[in-house]
Amino acid sequence: MTTVVLERTPADAPSSALRFYQFNTLMLETNGPRLWDSLMAMAEIGATANGGSSRLALTAEDAAGRALFVRWAEAEGLSVSRDAIGNLFARRAGQADGPPVVIGSHLDTQPKGGRFDGVLGVLAALEAVRTLNENNIQTRAPIEIANWTNEEGARFTPAMLGSSVFTGALALDDGLAREDTHGERIADSLQIIGEAGDTPLARPFDAYFEAHIEQGPVLEDNDKTIGVVTGGQAIRWLDVHLTGKAGHAGTTPMPVRRDAMFAAAEAMAAIEDHVAGVDGLLATIGECHVDHGSRNTIAADVAFTLDLRHPADAVVDAAIDRIRERLAERLPTRGVEHELSLHWRSPALPFDDTCVGHVRDAAKALGCAWQDIISGAGHDAFHLARHCPTAMVFIPCADGLSHHEAESIEPEHAKRAADVLVNAALARAGRV
Repeated sequence: MTTVVLERTPADAPSSALRFYQFNTLMLETNGPRLWDSLMAMAEIGATANGGSSRLALTAEDAAGRALFVRWAEAEGLSVSRDAIGNLFARRAGQADGPPVVIGSHLDTQPKGGRFDGVLGVLAALEAVRTLNENNIQTRAPIEIANWTNEEGARFTPAMLGSSVFTGALALDDGLAREDTHGERIADSLQIIGEAGDTPLARPFDAYFEAHIEQGPVLEDNDKTIGVVTGGQAIRWLDVHLTGKAGHAGTTPMPVRRDAMFAAAEAMAAIEDHVAGVDGLLATIGECHVDHGSRNTIAADVAFTLDLRHPADAVVDAAIDRIRERLAERLPTRGVEHELSLHWRSPALPFDDTCVGHVRDAAKALGCAWQDIISGAGHDAFHLARHCPTAMVFIPCADGLSHHEAESIEPEHAKRAADVLVNAALARAGRV
């Protein structure tokens, strides 16, 4: 049977402007209670006192979460493999043994993270496969579920490490050599928990779809159930270093001081002032360090980080230029030297139009309240988008809260994420 959804755009367009969204089958709906039970079972591994989860990458807790997922996957008849950086894949065979349509996310969490960030994407993918199985639907292309290693970057840096190694953005040897704060390398951790494998890196994918909580308030504020993610913001990480002169807090007159801390405060105010005048530009100063800091000593060396984000690369780059100018204008009057350096650059990233269309069409045909949205956070999908056609599905999280034990979503929204995911993946993989 065929479901056809008709849409007239705009409302007063002539009949010739009707757009047809046609699917090769009735729209599938997943089992919401089963998905929720899976989410709650995974949340018990590394459960925190305040209702969150703590499964840092490649720890015993992460190993236990991976093992639970593998049991579930094998119960569905999926074949499980791992690559050299520990990315975990569960494959459902297709009629053709070609590049798979991949769906997934990550199971690792922040130290006191929530129960849904990343986890929803992996378990919604599992629920999608369960739904295909119980409806006896065979696909032309294989479908794989991916659990990417160390997406959070909470134990090892950088974030999204597993997907960056898979796609070649980070060399394997470099990834394996990354150490946590105790000096344990990823290579060692993989051996300890037995998660290193030999599945080839950078192998071809037909497409990649990832479901995720929004981690922001836009969908909730707009009363939307589904965010059709059209791409990711441009991101720039910068380091600001200010050098003044140390002195005694009680004997150095204010007019002659070269105080790097007050200069840092002025620099931060100048940055905030500029950002406030640019629509959509976001700035975050997440870390500030005082070398050899002391309560009764004038700060001589202060460093802080700056995170700038906007959907357009040109806007972020123009902001960096203007911030440089402002700092050059204001800080020399304090007798303080400064350096603004680029630490990391992530270009704005549009997702594949066809894959985005599959997500949008599924949301429409399922009757979801939806909107297009740009992702403000980084995801494994950003690395995959440079490897294969990619799209994402967002659902709301309460108050936009994430990376927190109180992170919360509605069970019905989780189901809708899985509903959209299975239909978008099926549209791409093709029903036999």
